[in-house]
Amino acid sequence: MKTRNPSWILLGIMLVGVAIVTNNCASEPKPPVAARVAQVDTVLGHERTDDYYWLRNKENPEVIAYLEAENAYTEKIMKHTEKLQEELYNEILGRIKETDLTVPISRDNYYYYSRTEEGKQYVIYCRKIGSLEAEEQILLDLNKLAEGKDFFSLDAFAVSPDHKLLAYAVDEQGNEHYNIFFKNLETGEMLPDTIKDASNSVQWANDNQTVFYTIFDESWRPYKLFRHKLGDDSKTDVLVYHEPDDAFWIDIVKTKNMKFLVLEFGNKTTSEMRILNADNPTGEFRLVHPRQQDMMYDIESHDNDLYILTNDNDAKNFKLMVTPDDKPARKNWKEVIPHSLTVKLDDFEVFRNHLVVYARQGGLPIIIIRNLKTGEEHDIAFPEQSYSLYQSNNPDFNTNLVRFNYESMITPNSVYDYNMDTRERELKKQKEVLGGYNPDDYQIERIFAETADSTMVPISIVYKKGIARDGSNPCVLYGYGSYGFSTDPWFSAARVSLLDRGFIYAIAQVRGGGEMGRYWYDDGKLLKKMNTFTDFIACADHLVQEKYTSTDKLIINGGSAGGLLVGAVMNMRPNLCKAVVADVPFVDVVNTMLDETLPLTVFEYEEWGNPNEEKYYDYMMAYSPYDNVDAKAYPDILITAGLNDTRVQYW
Repeated sequence: MKTRNPSWILLGIMLVGVAIVTNNCASEPKPPVAARVAQVDTVLGHERTDDYYWLRNKENPEVIAYLEAENAYTEKIMKHTEKLQEELYNEILGRIKETDLTVPISRDNYYYYSRTEEGKQYVIYCRKIGSLEAEEQILLDLNKLAEGKDFFSLDAFAVSPDHKLLAYAVDEQGNEHYNIFFKNLETGEMLPDTIKDASNSVQWANDNQTVFYTIFDESWRPYKLFRHKLGDDSKTDVLVYHEPDDAFWIDIVKTKNMKFLVLEFGNKTTSEMRILNADNPTGEFRLVHPRQQDMMYDIESHDNDLYILTNDNDAKNFKLMVTPDDKPARKNWKEVIPHSLTVKLDDFEVFRNHLVVYARQGGLPIIIIRNLKTGEEHDIAFPEQSYSLYQSNNPDFNTNLVRFNYESMITPNSVYDYNMDTRERELKKQKEVLGGYNPDDYQIERIFAETADSTMVPISIVYKKGIARDGSNPCVLYGYGSYGFSTDPWFSAARVSLLDRGFIYAIAQVRGGGEMGRYWYDDGKLLKKMNTFTDFIACADHLVQEKYTSTDKLIINGGSAGGLLVGAVMNMRPNLCKAVVADVPFVDVVNTMLDETLPLTVFEYEEWGNPNEEKYYDYMMAYSPYDNVDAKAYPDILITAGLNDTRVQYW
């Protein structure tokens, strides 16, 4: 299938008056007869016939031939736009600074950063020793590693505690299965050690010789933790832990102060942590608190204490606790920050003298700083009415600086260092946008749409100053609304091509996301999933009522679970908009959730429900886009997919 091409997505959004995919075109591809094998199943007494079951078998040449025919059809339908495609591509490329580098990250006496060079597709990883004026050392040039390969992606990049060795994980298939390699950073030589078909999770013990890593089961679940000693054959690696419950994944992380390796177990509602002194890699992991249904927690280390972020005892928006690390049992936990109905605690970091909490209040992200010596606490303020805030990489436990990333729909990604003692912030770098971009030319707003149940749903909007609010503007409405993920407004250099052509771009922060706290998420999942779709429809209606746009100028857009959103919405209200752009959309909900052999299916029960239970089956059937296609006048549709996508299968 087509890879996801930003200029195509942008073009699909732009062609409001053009039928991107028509439903009754005589030239559209037909499946080979031999491949047309329907699947008939009976679930809870309901007979289900899937006429397109044959699409699952990508090993069948007839299936691949059909997918290629779909691509050829798309090329044909889009052919008259080739000039515009080229124009858009050049515009987008013209805003990108191809030769650039990241802000160096300081750890011990080393400064790590990556850079890009004009004309080269991949990143180059580097460091300097002693000062930023020192000679550059190239650690990995991905352009060289990717030569001759159809696909290349690097994920894990883990430098040993003594900075002499590098472990990195590479995917060369596009299926997120990795091979782990090791490099001597002092000599530049590759070590003979290679770990094949692993996940992207790799951590060093403090002896600089031992690494821990996880592997996947057949359903793409990290389920086994192994220990590897450099110089040993990976076939003899020690199995440290095997998680037999297919509803739980495992991961291996390390505390900021380097004291503990943490073995994490989790799903979408429940977690468990075990700790191991990183100086003793052959020891046994100690349990912090056993898994308890619907109880989640995360830990960090400070001196001889563990800080614990948890939703224990009905703390839906989470609270922060502390306990001695040699007495981690829950009975010893003491409250540091209590639960709040209005402030959701998302994450936290612990430094030598400071506690940093990433939270949400009123639908906006905030940062709370607490001095661990004095107990004094303050928030970091931000100027714009809607924005995104990201926790950055802060590996230095002993610093009084915390680094974070900030952006909005008009402010490019900006890296700040914030002094937690003096409360001064320093802009280290703002992503440069070439081509004469000026943020003062654009306006952002944050408005609210009221739903039928009187819920007020936030909408973040950006447009070029000077446009008339008379209903004549083309508008893109984007949504996601699943897993508690917050779709905070972000900056896009590609989006400028829309704004400069008179488009309005809006983000609907619907229930099912995490923007307004955990309660917001719970009101848009399982048997309340319909709220996600009706919230989105309310946002679209509000934009039309307030004359930001009109139904014949509105395009709705979503990807993955956001593709489920726009798929369900166009079944419910096909006249809501002119066009739909769905990027790897999760639209075959019931079939997918009935198939436990597919990656991630069992994990997803906590999000969508288990369709083997009548109440969830009936509810899913009411909104599943694939199961509700009907003979009606649908909007124009552009759909993209990936042949090896592990999250949303191409069919």
